[in-house]
Amino acid sequence: MDSNHYTDDYSKFDALLAVGVKDEVTAQAGKSFEALAQFRRKHTGWMTGFFGYDLKNEVEQLTSKNADGLYFPDLYFFAPQYLLIIKGNEVEIIADNVEEVWDLINQQEINKSNHPPKLNLQARFSKQEYIDTFNQIRQHIIRGDIYVTNFCQEFYTEEAVIDPLVVFNELNELSPTPFASFFRYYNQYIICASPERFMAKQGNKLISQPIKGTARRGKTAEEDEAIKLALRNNIKEQQENVMIVDLVRNDLTKSAEAGSVRTEELFGIYSFKQVHQMISTVTCQLQEGLSSVDAIRNTFPMGSMTGAPKLSAMQLMEQYERTKRGVYSGALGYFSPDGDFDFNVVIRTIFYNAANRYLSFQVGSAITFDAVAEQEYAECLLKAQAIMQVLGVKR
Repeated sequence: MDSNHYTDDYSKFDALLAVGVKDEVTAQAGKSFEALAQFRRKHTGWMTGFFGYDLKNEVEQLTSKNADGLYFPDLYFFAPQYLLIIKGNEVEIIADNVEEVWDLINQQEINKSNHPPKLNLQARFSKQEYIDTFNQIRQHIIRGDIYVTNFCQEFYTEEAVIDPLVVFNELNELSPTPFASFFRYYNQYIICASPERFMAKQGNKLISQPIKGTARRGKTAEEDEAIKLALRNNIKEQQENVMIVDLVRNDLTKSAEAGSVRTEELFGIYSFKQVHQMISTVTCQLQEGLSSVDAIRNTFPMGSMTGAPKLSAMQLMEQYERTKRGVYSGALGYFSPDGDFDFNVVIRTIFYNAANRYLSFQVGSAITFDAVAEQEYAECLLKAQAIMQVLGVKR
C-alpha cells in the first residue's frame, strides 16, 4: 500500500508492505462478516485484505449472476509474517527475525523492466450499447425508482501474459494516488491506483470520503485552474456529490453515537496527476461497544459505488451491467493493533488471474436526471486513461 506522498490527518504511514501468511480467512457472501469478526478476535495485530462488492448479497437479499472471469473470493484477510511500515525516512520492521529480513531486503535487485504489454481489450458494451442502456436507466430515474446510480462497464482480455509488479510500478508512476495498492492473492492480482477512501477508523472516529465529480487536467496552469473552478461550480456534479453524502450520512448513523454525524467538508476539489476530483468528508463518533467489523458492514458497499436509494440502485445495476463486479467497487486495506483501520474504494484498478490469463478492469460513472450519455461515456474513458496507457491500448 503506497500513499505516494499524499498526506492527510488519517494516514498512519507513507507505505506498508505485508508479506507471508501466518493465518488467513477466505469467505464467500453468506457469513463472511462473522468469519472476519472471529478471525479479528483471534488476530488482534496487523491484518490486511479485501472486501468484494458482492458482499452486498450478504447485507441485503441480492444475487450476482453476471459474467466473472477472475474468480476472486468475496472476502480475504491474512495476518502477515512480515510487516514493513515506511514513514518519512524511517522503516519499521515487524517480524520474528528482523535482522534477517533487513539483510534480505538489501540483497534484492530492483526490477526496472519497462516494457508495457500491448493487449487487445474487448468491451462488454459498445458505445452505442452503453448509450442505449444509459437511456433505459435514466427512465428509472424519471419514474422515481432511483435518484442516482453508478453504472459500470468492463474491458477485458482472455489472453494476457504480464508481470503484475512491473505493471503496478508503471501504473503507480503514471497515476500516483493516495490509496495505491498491489495485492497478490495466490495466482490473482489486484493492481490498484485508487484516489478514494471508503472508510477509516481513528480512535473512536469514523471517516468516510466519497468521491463524486471528475474533470480532466488542463494542459496549462491557467486551463487547469479554470477546469477546477468549473468542477467546483458544476451543479450536476454537486447534485451527484450531495446525494451520495446524504447516503453516507445515513449509513454512518447505523454505527454512530446519536447526533455525532458531521459533514466536515463538502465539494472539496483535489487534484491528481490524471484528473481533478470532488471529494467530501463525513465523520461520526463510533457507538460504544460496536466492533470495527460491524461498522464496516453497516456502510457496505460504499454509497459512491452504488447510488440512492441504495438497495434499488444495486438491484438495477445487477440487471443492466454485464459483469460481476467482484473486488471492483469493494475495499482493500488494513486493521492495525490499536483498533484502527483504513480501507480504500477499489477503483482505477487492473485485475489479473494468471492461471487463466484473464485480465480485466471496470470503470463507471454516476447517472442522474441531468446526466448526458455521451459525457458519461467520455468520463469512463477518462478514468481508464492511465490503465489503457500502461496496457498499451490505443483508443
